[in-house]
Amino acid sequence: MSSSPVIIDAVRTPIGTEHGSLKNVTVDQLVTPLIAELAARCPEPAAISQVILGNLRGPGGNLARYCALDAGLPQQVTGLTVDQQCGAGLAAVECARGALALNPGFILAGGAQSASTQPRTFWPAASADAPGGLEEFTRAPFVPERFDDPGMGLAADLLAEECGIGRARQDAYAARSHQRAVHSIDAGVFDDEIVPIAGVTTDERPRRGFTQQRLARFRPVFRPGGTVTAANACGVNDGASLVLMTDAHTHARLGIGGLRILDLVTVGGTPARPGIGVVPAVRRLYERTGLGPDDFEVVECNEAFAGQILACLDEIGIPDERNCVQGGALALGHPWAATGAVLLTRIFTQLVREGRGGRGLAAIAIAGGMGAAIAVEAC
Repeated sequence: MSSSPVIIDAVRTPIGTEHGSLKNVTVDQLVTPLIAELAARCPEPAAISQVILGNLRGPGGNLARYCALDAGLPQQVTGLTVDQQCGAGLAAVECARGALALNPGFILAGGAQSASTQPRTFWPAASADAPGGLEEFTRAPFVPERFDDPGMGLAADLLAEECGIGRARQDAYAARSHQRAVHSIDAGVFDDEIVPIAGVTTDERPRRGFTQQRLARFRPVFRPGGTVTAANACGVNDGASLVLMTDAHTHARLGIGGLRILDLVTVGGTPARPGIGVVPAVRRLYERTGLGPDDFEVVECNEAFAGQILACLDEIGIPDERNCVQGGALALGHPWAATGAVLLTRIFTQLVREGRGGRGLAAIAIAGGMGAAIAVEAC
């Protein structure tokens, strides 16, 4: 483990609701200030070699390269943009991990999503009656037609039913996520990890008045008689997050703190229930590291849907009250490609900034029936 790379800093933007506080901020305008901030904090900025950025449905081109140049990094700094849907932020970290093993120095890795400003895509229409012969392309197929490929919301609803996760438990969990996030905002917990963007300094989605009783009034949105509602599911969001990584030798030479990556895995699973992808990923992580549920001081498994994450937590042996104790995506939001890096930033704050020490676990389900998980340790 001593040869593993180390995260020495982590930041994020405030998370906005689609067409909300960050509605006029393009994805590059979310990322560039984070690159500039971390480059300014880097102990040896001249040794930054690469920016690796997760993004999906963005403006095209190589967003990482564009933002690196826009932030004023030298032309010699390369850029790599990756798309692994909701796993893109952690995929960027995985790429950086491999790159640092070959070329020591510093890499910025993370993800960004601007649902508010992402381009609209049009394809030739199946019907000749469509205006202009075009129809809007709104949702990519995640697997070939021979596989079951339900929408994420419907799949989460079916998963909750199959795992016996009832509506009351989902609403109670979601209400607690909002209450925790509001408390964290009031206590200034997020202040040091957030870089203000366009005058926005705080997360937009958390609701002060959410209780289980209030959430019970919301109607199912994905199927009649279902249990997933707009209130016990994450939002559609804008945001970005980046971590600053270095190799083990450079970290030891500098003598600074951080989060050592113990392991990072991405696994495939059933496309029909993509939300359960957290489970095989975390189980693989347990096997490879020899760690178990009780070995992590901080757990940040992404709250895409209350029923979905509750089903996953039950399977990986983590009590639901231990997950996202400062508020998770149900309250803060889920800016798809950014979320993996947001999870790491949240762990960095709790274990490093707050000085708790110990280990952290983050995991996320990925469209198409995959999952990713990472174990880190304060050092």
